[in-house]
Amino acid sequence: MNKNRIIISALILLLALVILLIVRPWGGRDARPDHATGSAAEIYTCPMHPSVVSDRPGACPVCGMALVRKSRQVEVSIDTTKALREVSLSPAQRIVANVSTVAVARRALSPEVAAVGIVTFAEPLRATVAARFRGRIERLYVGATGRFVPKGAPLFALYSPDLISAQKEFLVARGMGDDAGRFLAAARDRLTHQFGLIPAQIDSLERRGTVRTSVAFSSPLEGTVIRKDVQEGQYVEEGTVLYELADLRRVWCVFDVYENDLRFVRTGMAVAITTDAYPGETFTGTVTLVEPTLNPETRTVRVRTELANPGGRLKPNMFVNGRIAAPAAHVLAVPTGSILSTGKRAVVWVETGENRFSPRTIVTGASADGFTEVLSGLHAGEMIAATGGFLLDSESQLSQGDAGHEDHVQPGGHNDHK
Repeated sequence: MNKNRIIISALILLLALVILLIVRPWGGRDARPDHATGSAAEIYTCPMHPSVVSDRPGACPVCGMALVRKSRQVEVSIDTTKALREVSLSPAQRIVANVSTVAVARRALSPEVAAVGIVTFAEPLRATVAARFRGRIERLYVGATGRFVPKGAPLFALYSPDLISAQKEFLVARGMGDDAGRFLAAARDRLTHQFGLIPAQIDSLERRGTVRTSVAFSSPLEGTVIRKDVQEGQYVEEGTVLYELADLRRVWCVFDVYENDLRFVRTGMAVAITTDAYPGETFTGTVTLVEPTLNPETRTVRVRTELANPGGRLKPNMFVNGRIAAPAAHVLAVPTGSILSTGKRAVVWVETGENRFSPRTIVTGASADGFTEVLSGLHAGEMIAATGGFLLDSESQLSQGDAGHEDHVQPGGHNDHK
């Protein structure tokens, strides 16, 4: 019995030893990397000089900035919930980082709204010529598009039995003397309004006393034929469109202006217009209409301008670029390059002491001439970092170690209207 107990006890001890060896290897240490002692997976480098690499913390020998630890664990587990922190620089670091300051001040700002647009016809200077009654085209005086036609010049001659009958009725009424005044007036009115004869043509009919088998119809304006849909000998019905004409000596340019720029646009403002067709040349127009509705898909409003077009150089459907200059206003402003944008907010670095800078969230407005309006967040006379803000942001991130910060910022983040 004692012998069996000894054997059983020995087996239990041997099993426990095997389990211990499986669970914990020889040496008694956890196999996971020890980040506290600086394992081989960890290296330190300067964010501004990646060529500087070290296996331990320290300062960059080039710019003096603190080295940051880089490891797989750090790269995938950065906490982005903390805010930027105040940064203190040594005089040498400030020089190397090129951090300069400027005072926040009021200045005259003239924002410009840039927009793309298209050249189109000026609607009051465009006309459609259609057949007033059915008949046959006897002659075309203007046989091609692109022709320039003076106002009153003949376009086509139309033969119609209905027109011949109307002329005969007029001559019969005229021959009835004073007693047929009412009938003569009705016949004249029919020739004018139904058949489109002008007073000179009716007077000629009255003097001549004989009907014409065809009557010529003239251009209602001075302009260019932009459409021709008729041939000689063609039969047409009442309302058939024969010509379209436009006076291209004045045109419209219609621009799409984003809704956040509408506050700068008013009727009567001057617009500088350029096009790739004429590099280095600027045309000047005037805002004549800001349309009352907004396009829900593009979030833009159409702004119409009108301008002279000598020689017809601006062609309808040509793409153009426009700049609308708003009146100057004295506003609180800072250099646009001093503003860092996170996509959610705008930040500047305010000098709070000698070589000490603190991040400040601001609300921005219009931009022009390299400056951006500050609606809130700063006061006149405060000193901010005009250059080197991105480096201050980087230094703030590094000072937080592995924790990180809320947003990675980019310089000059405000949307410039220029």
